[in-house]
Amino acid sequence: MLGLMQEWPLVCHKIIDHAARQHGNREIVSRTVEGPIARTNYRNIRQRSLQVAQRLERDGFKRADRIATLAWNGARHLEAWYGIMGMGGIYHTLNPRLFPEQIVWIMNHAEDQALFVDLTFMPLVEKIAGMVKSLRKIIVLTDAAHMPATALPNVVAYEDWIAEADGDFAWVDVAEAEACGMCYTSGTTGDPKGVLYSHRSNVIHAMMAAMPDAMGISSRDVILPVVPMFHANAWGLGQSGPMIGAKLVMPGGKMDGASIYELLDTEKVTFSAAVPTVWLMLLQYLEQNDLKLPHLNKVVIGGSACPRAITEKFERVYGVEVIHAWGMTEMSPLGSLATMKPEYAGLTGDALLDIKQTQGFAPFGVEMKVTDDENRDLPWDGKKFGRLKVRGPAVAKGYYGGAGKEQFDAEGWFDTGDVAHINENGYMQITDRAKDVIKSGGEWISTIDLENMAVGHPDVAEAAVIGVAHPKWDERPLLVVVAKPGREPTRESILDYMKPRCAKWWLPDDVAFVKEIPHTATGKIQKMALREQFKDYELPAA
Repeated sequence: MLGLMQEWPLVCHKIIDHAARQHGNREIVSRTVEGPIARTNYRNIRQRSLQVAQRLERDGFKRADRIATLAWNGARHLEAWYGIMGMGGIYHTLNPRLFPEQIVWIMNHAEDQALFVDLTFMPLVEKIAGMVKSLRKIIVLTDAAHMPATALPNVVAYEDWIAEADGDFAWVDVAEAEACGMCYTSGTTGDPKGVLYSHRSNVIHAMMAAMPDAMGISSRDVILPVVPMFHANAWGLGQSGPMIGAKLVMPGGKMDGASIYELLDTEKVTFSAAVPTVWLMLLQYLEQNDLKLPHLNKVVIGGSACPRAITEKFERVYGVEVIHAWGMTEMSPLGSLATMKPEYAGLTGDALLDIKQTQGFAPFGVEMKVTDDENRDLPWDGKKFGRLKVRGPAVAKGYYGGAGKEQFDAEGWFDTGDVAHINENGYMQITDRAKDVIKSGGEWISTIDLENMAVGHPDVAEAAVIGVAHPKWDERPLLVVVAKPGREPTRESILDYMKPRCAKWWLPDDVAFVKEIPHTATGKIQKMALREQFKDYELPAA
């Protein structure tokens, strides 16, 4: 017997319809590429999204066409998203921090038909557009007054282009299982792989993200999504923000400490989300200028492991709650968040920080487990770590074009490539990427734990740990350190700082000082490049 409930498909244009209807006057504030702060609201965003959809259809773009965006977080980018989805197309966010050759490869693989681009990236587009065979139109996210001269064909200014449409348009009637968004992994090993989001997965993920034990956001919040929209849907904030009707403050391309602080202060931001490097810059700016954060209540930190020192500084000095989060492009991207269950209600001080350093527990909609190399489930004891596997309604079941089939099994489990353990209360902690874990004398050493310890040293700005060959133990940890400006830490001072904080056999065998540590396009430490840089390094004990 079937239930007698209405068929109400979970499609993304219903999100912006709801935002306009229930929260129409709520502000969307953008730092524009042209310079000024621009203000609009959800009612206008919806109207202009309808114009985008109408204009795309009039230009001959069809259902399931991939329409790329190469842009910062801003109102026009948001309008393009909802307009693309609303005409049945698939928005494809491109990461401008990738190499040009990678962007060309990704666009050709996705067969992108059109491109919405911010002024910042026009020089890049000038170089690569001719190499993308499928590209038919380029829409520059600006007005006629700021439109750059270009020899590229079929280039239009966004404001002129949508002005030719009146928005008298009905959203295309799509099924909730149809694709609506696309994002490629950063391709640290092999070619990037395309993740294809459905309307249903995006809507469900937005609801998961907003839940109290996840991001816990509401219409009363002022949200600053520092994490870019090209990083897996800005961690869902491009959908969950409008869904719950929060004011959005879009930072554009300025991610430095001063610019982020200005928006936090002037717009009275209560909630924000970004990777650790952004928060490091902000905290340094606050310290240098003796500033406070009177409005900010909560920050979500993910993308890479959050150093304990950042959590401690935010919570103890500035009174801002830190939620450590973990996820992947393949998960839309949220997988777990370290909010506090009642079991930890009485914790304070270092004991509380210990739990906050984990990646937290999975919200409803994410199932997870850890297995050994023989695919046997490991107990949730907070000790035994193995391969982390996940499944759920917002988790990919394959990659676009069929790559990476080995990461998905017959029961729907996706092998994340992370090594982790889960404790008795369901809190998961990443100990490494499977390819980065150090195997010393048959035992595993977590590079992430060692990096977090090292960053706690007062003279250390950034740290990375890699395995270096050892004749007896197979490999041993080498700590690579970037010193804070004006500081000169020694090998001995750093190792003495770490000794009481880790097992004796985990302690790095040596410390190497460098001016900078290489990062991927998504801000993660590039261990492969470091291993190549130190491939001939000889440890003292070797």
